[in-house]
Amino acid sequence: MLVLVAPGQGAQTPGFLTPWLDLPGAADRVAAWSEAIGLDLAHYGTKADADEIRDTAVAQPLLVAAGLLSAAALDASPNVVAGHSVGEITAAAFAGVIGDEAALRLVRTRGLAMAEAAAVTETGMAALLGGDPDASVAHLEKLGLTPANVNGAGQIVAAGTAAQIAALIEDKPEGVRRVVPLKVAGAFHTSHMAPAVDRLREAAAELTPADPAVTYVSNADGKAVATGDEVISRLVGQVANPVRWDLCMETFKELGVTALVEACPGGTLTGLAKRALPGVKTLALKTPDDLDAARALISEHAGA
Repeated sequence: MLVLVAPGQGAQTPGFLTPWLDLPGAADRVAAWSEAIGLDLAHYGTKADADEIRDTAVAQPLLVAAGLLSAAALDASPNVVAGHSVGEITAAAFAGVIGDEAALRLVRTRGLAMAEAAAVTETGMAALLGGDPDASVAHLEKLGLTPANVNGAGQIVAAGTAAQIAALIEDKPEGVRRVVPLKVAGAFHTSHMAPAVDRLREAAAELTPADPAVTYVSNADGKAVATGDEVISRLVGQVANPVRWDLCMETFKELGVTALVEACPGGTLTGLAKRALPGVKTLALKTPDDLDAARALISEHAGA
């Protein structure tokens, strides 16, 4: 049983798209997507620096484009798909709920709307290293912070105002070794993103989604979603609500997943899986050099 997953914001690094554009047809696909959404994906994926691709309005379409390119090159038929945060849009395309260009148009709206919402108040996110999850969540709520990403394997990401993040650094939950501010431009998956929800809902209303062709696991609660309409509804709502990747991994266990492949730029979700899903084979697609190993893993683990 194979699950194909797509990473969220923060996974991008300067130049990470460069080797993928050398694959047959890849540059043409990216050029067409760029024209459709009014953003030069090839430039940002090959030449832009870390600050440029940190911009939410750039990072999100870039991540979805990379995920779609790498999955197309892999040409896999997973049993299960899921995505972390913006990776859920990539996963919706993996599942056939929406087409590739529709996914890019939707994520372009999402990125712009979230960037505008983030500009209203100075906000941010920080990862908590170590500690007991329940105690950490209680401490965050006491400080007025939101546990925006509950990622499993002991990892929680807090989100809130810059002042609240500073207070967290000074007053860590018991058992937490360190609080690491993240290089993101806002408090994603919190009430600070509420203005973006309305914008995304308007864009989503123009879509005609199909039902998932494979099992689609939602990061709202880790549940499998059976209809395209429900997938899109959850994509809209998750912008202002926490990501429960821990529950997604629990569902992978229940479904009997034996292998996990993470689309480009892979690494984050495979790292979590190695700690939380012992016995599950994992592989991250970072460059096209990883494709042969991924295909071998898929041939062994993708069930009927």
